Amino acid sequence: MTDEELMQRVARDSDSAFEELYRRYARRLQGFFFRQLGGDEEAASDFTHDVFLRVYESRDKFIKGSNVATWLFSIAYNLCKNTYRHNEHVMNFLATLDAEPVSEEDVEVRLTLEQQRDAVRNALSSLPPPLHLLFSMHYEEGLTIPQIAQIEQLSEGVVRGRIYKTMKIIRQKLASI
Repeated sequence: MTDEELMQRVARDSDSAFEELYRRYARRLQGFFFRQLGGDEEAASDFTHDVFLRVYESRDKFIKGSNVATWLFSIAYNLCKNTYRHNEHVMNFLATLDAEPVSEEDVEVRLTLEQQRDAVRNALSSLPPPLHLLFSMHYEEGLTIPQIAQIEQLSEGVVRGRIYKTMKIIRQKLASI
């Protein structure tokens, strides 16, 4: 059964369909929240349950033909975004993000595989939360640029630009090692 068929059954109050949807996405969402919330397992679990509570409460509002994963990650994104909103520094960063000039840089990093993994983990952990969230949605969760644009309610060009800038920051951090 496809995700969309499951959602149609969930909309008709099928508990078994809701359980299957939860089985398919809970672990993925919990991992997403774990990474976005600084490794806090309890918060990741709470946020995951909150996503499914919202899905259940608005099950009749799911639009046939929509992508279920995009809908779930839209909810997850908005939960993270609301959490980040309390951080004034992050909001100031977002306001200036699109004004930064973009330049092409090629960085070659020659490290052992273990050192590369550690360096990448450190670079990711130092990203501002909105960029870490974007990186996670695209590279770890496999969401497409159009899906992310829909989730963030931005144009695809802005999303591409932010992904480019995120990778530029990561390259710079890796190059300084």
